[in-house]
Amino acid sequence: MTDSQLIREIKDGNIELYSELMQRYQRKILAFIFHMLKGAKMESVAEDLCSETFYKAYRSLQTFRETDASFSTWLYTIARNTVLSELRKQKSTTVSLDDGIHNPAASPDVMPEQRMLQSEKVSMVREAINSLPEKQRAAIILREYEGLDYQEIADVLSLTVSSVKSLLFRARASVKAQLEPYFAEPIFQEYEGMNQR
Repeated sequence: MTDSQLIREIKDGNIELYSELMQRYQRKILAFIFHMLKGAKMESVAEDLCSETFYKAYRSLQTFRETDASFSTWLYTIARNTVLSELRKQKSTTVSLDDGIHNPAASPDVMPEQRMLQSEKVSMVREAINSLPEKQRAAIILREYEGLDYQEIADVLSLTVSSVKSLLFRARASVKAQLEPYFAEPIFQEYEGMNQR
């Protein structure tokens, strides 16, 4: 059953189908929320905010119109707004990423020194992304970690596609500028997707 069919059934009163809809997106939404909260050291509330996101989505499902956005885009928007609301409550603006960045040092064939260097690089990339303004950081997370396309990101952030591209360009340029002094070789080549798009 497609999302649209499920949503139609739920709107018609078959509310137990909402759990199936949740199962489809719970892991992705939780990962997104976790990424957004990590730098603020608030990962412990990620599950609560994920539940809150699905609760808000359920309460507003009758107003959801597929012609305006896909369900996943709509859900990411609710999750983002829920996280931002929580961060404002906590008066925290520092948000970071977790280990979602591909770490080539994870291979058992890599020497311990190389593993340590790779770990440091991953850490520096995370810190650089954490220092970005909120919209740039959210765009990077949605693109690089959640795999959303430009239109989906535009819908989540309430921007145009060209604004998202510009936002991502500035975010990548900022991260690159922060990291270049520390690495002789281009660091982004080691992290798939960070400067290839």
